[in-house]
Amino acid sequence: MSEPSLPDAPSCARNRGPILEQLRRLLANSRQVLEVGSGTGQHAVYFAPQLPQLTWQTSERAEMLPGVCAWLEKQPAENLRKPLTLDVDNDWPELSADAVFTANTLHIMSRESVERFFRKLPSVLQPGGQLIVYGPMKIDGTFIGPSNAEFDQWLKERNPASGIRDLEWLDQLAENSGMFREELNFLPANNQLVVWRKNDNKEK
Repeated sequence: MSEPSLPDAPSCARNRGPILEQLRRLLANSRQVLEVGSGTGQHAVYFAPQLPQLTWQTSERAEMLPGVCAWLEKQPAENLRKPLTLDVDNDWPELSADAVFTANTLHIMSRESVERFFRKLPSVLQPGGQLIVYGPMKIDGTFIGPSNAEFDQWLKERNPASGIRDLEWLDQLAENSGMFREELNFLPANNQLVVWRKNDNKEK
C-alpha cells in the first residue's frame, strides 16, 4: 500500500523564504516559540531546523493534527515538537513561550475568535515576549492591493464571519492585552508581518 499523501498548502512554499528572513532576526534571542494554527505543518518543518537555538512547538485543532504529524514524521527536527491540541475558542493547555507565531489565521477566524486569541496571550507570553503575525491586513481601512480585496470577498462568500482584519483593530486588541506594536513589515504578495511585544512589567 502506498503512503497517504501529505497535506499541501502551496502558499507555504511561496512565502516561507521571506518569512524566514524576518524570523531569523526577530527570534535570534528566543528559546521557546508557540506556533498557533500550524495548518499542514509545512511552515514548522521548514523553519525549525533553520532556527536551531529555539524549540518550535506546533499546535492545531484536533481535526488538523494528523496532517501536521505526517509532515513532522517525514521531516523531523530535534527542536520541533509534536503538535498540541489547541482551539482558540476552547480552553488552552498550560503554555509559556517567549514568542507566539501565527500565519494566515486571523482572516480565517471570526472576529470573536480573534478577540479570544488576543485575550489569551497575556497568560502565555513571557514579559517582553513577541507576537508575530503573518498574513494580509487592511491599513487605515484600505486593502493593500486589489488582490486582497478580491481575497476578502472570496473569504466572506465561504464564511461571512471571516475576512481580512484591520491593523488598527488588532493594535487595539493588543493594547488591551498589554502589548504594543513594534514592527510592521511588508512582504511579497501584499502580505504583512506584524510584531507586537508584551510590556515588560518585571520590577527593575
